[in-house]
Amino acid sequence: MKLYYSSGACSLSPHIVAREAGIELSLRKVDLKTKTMASEGDFLGVNPKGYVPTLELDNGEVLTEGPVIVQYLADLVPEKGLAPPAGTFERYRLQEWLGFINSELHKSYSPLFRPETPAETRADRQAYLNKRYGVVEQRLAGRPYLMGGAFTVADAYLFTVTNWAAHVKLDLSSFPNVRAFQERVAARPAVQAAMKAEGLIK
Repeated sequence: MKLYYSSGACSLSPHIVAREAGIELSLRKVDLKTKTMASEGDFLGVNPKGYVPTLELDNGEVLTEGPVIVQYLADLVPEKGLAPPAGTFERYRLQEWLGFINSELHKSYSPLFRPETPAETRADRQAYLNKRYGVVEQRLAGRPYLMGGAFTVADAYLFTVTNWAAHVKLDLSSFPNVRAFQERVAARPAVQAAMKAEGLIK
């Protein structure tokens, strides 16, 4: 399988999940500005949406959208416990968190990466993110991961988007549980390996 990614982008989430699951992926780096790849040309020919992550299966099928890709990868190796079994109530809880991270955190960061975003909009998004991180802070009280004691795909996604905070100057100092979570996940060997592979750490 091929994972189309951009260093440090939301594609880091499935990259982490694949390494946690022991799934070998062929990495294809994408220039999101030009929609091209160094080795294979036009990325839009792979994913007309023009963004990562994109997972190309060995049979030629292509999956897009991070929350879907991480669940697919987790279901390939169910014994790793990266997602509760399909059809269980806990699986719906996992999807609830994936949806929250996707719509409330991930998308709220997007304007903060654009230099042309007006200061008023920037302040509004930062305030909104702080409110939403309050929900995460409460959830992580007394538990190491979102679903409890076990690391899941939702944690990979939360870690990835929260890693953007420093880049956009979002102060998370008032969320000790979130900061401890980031340190805990960053120390995982699979996370270290994925970040090294993307050139995010040495």
